[in-house]
Amino acid sequence: MSDATEHAGQDAVLDLLVVGAGPTGLATAIEAQKAGYRVALVDKGCVCNSIFHYPAHMTFFTTSELLEIGGVPFPSPNAKPTRNEALEYYRQVAAYYQLDIRQYHRVERVTGADGDFTVQTTDRFGRHAELKARKLTLSIGYYDLPNWMNIPGETLSKVHHYYHDPHPYYGMNVAVIGGKNSAAIAALELWRHGARVTIIYRGEGIQPHVKYWIKPDIENRIKNGEVKAYFQTRIVEITPDAVLVETPSGPETLPNDFVFAMTGYHPDFTFLEHLGIRFEGPDRLPVCNPETLESNVPGIYLAGVIVAGSRTSEIFIENGRFHGRQIAASLLEKLPMRDESRQPVAANDQVD
Repeated sequence: MSDATEHAGQDAVLDLLVVGAGPTGLATAIEAQKAGYRVALVDKGCVCNSIFHYPAHMTFFTTSELLEIGGVPFPSPNAKPTRNEALEYYRQVAAYYQLDIRQYHRVERVTGADGDFTVQTTDRFGRHAELKARKLTLSIGYYDLPNWMNIPGETLSKVHHYYHDPHPYYGMNVAVIGGKNSAAIAALELWRHGARVTIIYRGEGIQPHVKYWIKPDIENRIKNGEVKAYFQTRIVEITPDAVLVETPSGPETLPNDFVFAMTGYHPDFTFLEHLGIRFEGPDRLPVCNPETLESNVPGIYLAGVIVAGSRTSEIFIENGRFHGRQIAASLLEKLPMRDESRQPVAANDQVD
């Protein structure tokens, strides 16, 4: 895995370019590569960039076998694997399949049509590159685009949309905005590591679908007064030293040093629209064939969470990892091999 300039034959036309190197993107590249196609991936961040931005000590809700891709076993000593274990696993899978991954290359523009796409990218230093591919798969996820609150002070440096580690906030007044899993986990970790935590949420209480071992924990901390909570409350403004809120009993000013706005994330609809992809319904479901995952734009496939539009809680690694098989099957029907010496490999072959 290296930058595009380090790849031999980088000017050769790819059979498939996968935009996004998360678990679903990796799985898609693996299945297409098994089928005998020349494949590369490009990502504006690192491999599994979204997982990298999860809290450092996060534990997955699911078991390790449901996170496996490419037929490679995911061994874990824990019933539920950790973030670090997952990152190690996906690195090993990428290395095993010798995937061609162009990290830290942002896609700026896509031109051309089915069979002859040109993808223009920019690296961390503003240098431009160009990739040509016969087909594209978009597996861009949504974790890079937070939902903004559109309030004064939201762009202050003390406001974060990602929670990673509790240590820097010891002894600080920290507001956590939200009432779902990510907010509850952040609030508990921050409190346990010495922060003075206040939860602010527009709902009536902690969401009922919060993980079963997290929900009673955070609710007991609130009940005991160890974590303060303002429900049915909205933030009006963030200042360097406070947050101004509107509570059911009126406005209040809360002393504050840091804010974690765990307000959720959304797919990059603008990028998809520029490619000509259409959306349907209030949830902005992208138009695509449910069997092949090819979008309304011929030659452009969708994989992972973006298939569900705004319903980002419907597709996870557990089910998105199978999208690659659907796409590879479609490629075998629509994309003739250009090199007869390249033979397809059964997509269900297991790694010893």
